[in-house]
Amino acid sequence: MRGDITNVPLPSASAGEVTRLLHEWRRGDDASFDRLMAVVYPELHAIARRQLGGEHEGHTLQTTALIHEAYLRLVGADVDWDDRKHFFAVAARAMRRILVDHARSRQRDKRGGGVTVVTLDDGLALAEDSGVDLLALDEALDRLAAMDERKARAVELHYFGGLTYDETARAMDVSAATVDRDLRMAKAWLLQQLR
Repeated sequence: MRGDITNVPLPSASAGEVTRLLHEWRRGDDASFDRLMAVVYPELHAIARRQLGGEHEGHTLQTTALIHEAYLRLVGADVDWDDRKHFFAVAARAMRRILVDHARSRQRDKRGGGVTVVTLDDGLALAEDSGVDLLALDEALDRLAAMDERKARAVELHYFGGLTYDETARAMDVSAATVDRDLRMAKAWLLQQLR
């Protein structure tokens, strides 16, 4: 197993450095993955903190545990990495899947009892200061993806991955205006689905 990421130094790296490390790792240099995790850990931590920020009190999954679980999934991922944005999009998707799996597990444990509720980050704010059922949101995002993959991907990159409008636009090879339109439409559609 690869090195522990808990106590790694937290240097900052440029997008070019992250891309270089991703390509070295893809070519089989396992040490590059450990260096990569050291430089991206602060951003992964921010994504995890944002995704867990609205969890109800007493939620059992902690930020560090979410990062470590995502780390394990990324290690085993068979992904042809493009660049930094692609890495963080995959990491955000992995964290979303982990949260959904955790919510399903807790729901099963309670035999249909209370549903895990999370609040999306400030940018998504689907319902002003109210919680959104993570399982319902995940199902709604899956339905949106079946109808319009681009809008669902924009939601995932921007709200779950923490990419700006411009970064989301570059990752999707569309204009920032298109991202803005897609996110507004997706937000309205998701609100309607979650009511």
